[in-house]
Amino acid sequence: MDVLSDVVTAMRTGRPHSSRTRKHGRWGIRFAPFAGAGFHVVLQGSCWLPPRNGEPVQLGVGDVVCLPHGRGHGLADSPSTPLVDAGAAPETGVPPSAPPAGSAADPSASTVLLCGAYFLDQARPHPLLTELPEFIHLPTRIGRQTALRTAIDLLGTELDQSGPGTDAVLAALLDMLLLYALRAWYAEQGGSDASSGWAAALADPVVRTALEHMHRDPSRKWTLAGLARTANVSRATLARRFTALAGQPPLAYLTWWRMTCAARRLRATDAPLAAIASSCGHSSEFAFAKAFKREFGMAPGSYRQRGRAGADACPGGPHSAVPPARPSPFDSGRLP
Repeated sequence: MDVLSDVVTAMRTGRPHSSRTRKHGRWGIRFAPFAGAGFHVVLQGSCWLPPRNGEPVQLGVGDVVCLPHGRGHGLADSPSTPLVDAGAAPETGVPPSAPPAGSAADPSASTVLLCGAYFLDQARPHPLLTELPEFIHLPTRIGRQTALRTAIDLLGTELDQSGPGTDAVLAALLDMLLLYALRAWYAEQGGSDASSGWAAALADPVVRTALEHMHRDPSRKWTLAGLARTANVSRATLARRFTALAGQPPLAYLTWWRMTCAARRLRATDAPLAAIASSCGHSSEFAFAKAFKREFGMAPGSYRQRGRAGADACPGGPHSAVPPARPSPFDSGRLP
């Protein structure tokens, strides 16, 4: 599995949600923070995104805004329009071809938005995601990001014309949209003059190769020499470039990633400790327990019990095979 897909899969919890809504006249919505990532796509009309710091950003048809950290934000018809909490704002979830309910307004003068949310594990966020900016604006450009535009079109069509399997289709399309949006941003950053960070790490062929091998086979008994051979460089070269771009040495990152995956399996599955230990490259439960306690301050069994004790208060919690279907913060404005 490639690094970006692996990270998003490991960090996401529950099911993604999406909705389509129409706004008309003067309107302004304030979305509160939530534990995840969100997005807005302008399907018709235009609107403004007033960030916490900086100048308001105008969004036109086809523009995509991704909010990787679920920060509080607003959308409005004009930078001067006051914002109303999302839960108190009237919603009109009608197809873009129909006029607003109870209104004779011209639908062509309305703004139609496609909004969605992904819930992410905030306990141990991956640096690939934490270094993302407060919001990512991907303006529409003819001939650019065609895969992302296709995902948006398919998602909008599925919301309009639901049928058998819609829930599964929507979840897959939302995952696709998130990955395409992040891929587009990282591609732009990789072509910039960034000298460090994960955008530069993924663009560097040596570091990317080492990362891909670690993610593809985390249980392997990797050494610095073995990773260097995969990238056809010396140990010193790999260590220097990896540390400079990813912020830590290769084997330190490998340990962090292994323990992150182990913690997720302890919370989300009933897998035996021996199986989890093996998947993390440890030959014994004892060695795994020692490494895990060094990272988390408690034994794997205690970590699993604590996770389940918290989940018992919320059925279908993080260790459940079927996570709870939490409402999207963009559906009703009420946060999970």
